Amino acid sequence: MNYWIIAYIMGWVLNFEGAFLLLPAVTAFVYGEKEGFAFLICSLISFAAGGLIVLKKPSNKRFYAREGFVICSMTWIVISLVGAIPFVITGVLPNYIDALFEIVSGFTTTGSSVITDLTPVPHCVLLWRSFSHWIGGMGVLVFILAVLPLFGGVDMHLMRAESPGPSVGKLVPNVKKTASYLYKIYLGMTVVQFVILLLSGMNLFDSICITFGTAGTGGFGIHNDSCLGYTMPQQTIIAVFMLLFGINFNVYFLLVRKKVKEIFNIEEVKWYLIIVFGAVTAIVLNWGRLDNLYYSIHHAFFSVASVITTTGYGTVDFNLWPMFSKFVLVMIMFIGACAGSTGGGMKVSRILIYVKTVKKEIEGMIHQKSIKVLKMDGKIVEHSVIRNANVYLVSYLMIMAVSLLIVALDNFDFETSFTAVAATFNNIGPGLGKVGPTGNFSEFSNLSKLVLTFDMLAGRLEIFPMLLLFSRATWSRK
Repeated sequence: MNYWIIAYIMGWVLNFEGAFLLLPAVTAFVYGEKEGFAFLICSLISFAAGGLIVLKKPSNKRFYAREGFVICSMTWIVISLVGAIPFVITGVLPNYIDALFEIVSGFTTTGSSVITDLTPVPHCVLLWRSFSHWIGGMGVLVFILAVLPLFGGVDMHLMRAESPGPSVGKLVPNVKKTASYLYKIYLGMTVVQFVILLLSGMNLFDSICITFGTAGTGGFGIHNDSCLGYTMPQQTIIAVFMLLFGINFNVYFLLVRKKVKEIFNIEEVKWYLIIVFGAVTAIVLNWGRLDNLYYSIHHAFFSVASVITTTGYGTVDFNLWPMFSKFVLVMIMFIGACAGSTGGGMKVSRILIYVKTVKKEIEGMIHQKSIKVLKMDGKIVEHSVIRNANVYLVSYLMIMAVSLLIVALDNFDFETSFTAVAATFNNIGPGLGKVGPTGNFSEFSNLSKLVLTFDMLAGRLEIFPMLLLFSRATWSRK
């Protein structure tokens, strides 16, 4: 284990977080809020600590996958530990565990909250919550790779550790250029949504915060009613962009490169849209009002877009829907968005791999002498990818089970406990019961909040980077 290279990159992570913390500090200055000093102090501390660490480059630049996974996990832990401090200093969340839960929920683009009333919360804190979604949406390390030259070909270990999905590749031969392309697309789509919301009549502050939350598929609202108070056209804009940010960014890269024909060969995107259409149709038929079909389709579409992309914005309390409609939402809650997007969940590509694997095994039982291969987008899926997906599923179920056992100690009803774990582990935000669209996570014990905080990090980082921290082999010097 090369500890010096890990410390060096952590130093740059602190420097970047120091820069990020300046935005809410400026916001506080604009609105005349004294709470801005909390962000300014944390920014200076981050710059000071980070600056000292990066003064000397490590002489040993050996860098392997093990270091990549550790750096990925430590990056998200460090930015969360520092990012939670302003909540405590400002008094918005005096309990540090609550503050940590809130900021991890922000960075992991989960959107679960322990704040019971947003009305007295200062603009700078609201912006920091929403901005944390945007920072975490594409990934902190991907951002660093886009702007900071590291050491030769080791960058790919970082991108592979942080990128969501069963596998990750380079859009172009150079990793730095790949990261740069991703952030240019991400930034471009963010600006487009922001401008459209402004043109729709939404005020400047709301447009910025809602865009940050949509782009990162995070879902922190800045009003107690989430997105209910916006006009239906504004809600439609938000829903459409939630779906767009839930699509694999390779699609937008192909669009920029004018390779439209290749897009139609991407199975994951086709099934992603089919699942959305099917879920909306099922909910409208079950819950919809025939006397106001537009109302039913609109809110069903918004809710499905919000849940499948794991954003978490709300326009209605789907906690009051019939059981079938709620079950549909729980199903797509687990499926999630596309790999290579800012969305969470298990990812549509993994579900496709599982379905195709079952189909292949069944056909193999019937035609035992035939040789079947698993294909995605016309290409053979490597055995390592299938094995990784299977191990992911086992790890996923084990963490779910253990988390449920611990959270159950709080003695809430099954619906609340189960969906609380599912909503945090899949980075969705709201669940059902006490953690539904009109509820929050404030009633859970500190132990449960720490478990759910771990679940948010594990869900965002695809489990393995977090589990590796608990392996003795990870920390050996060999």
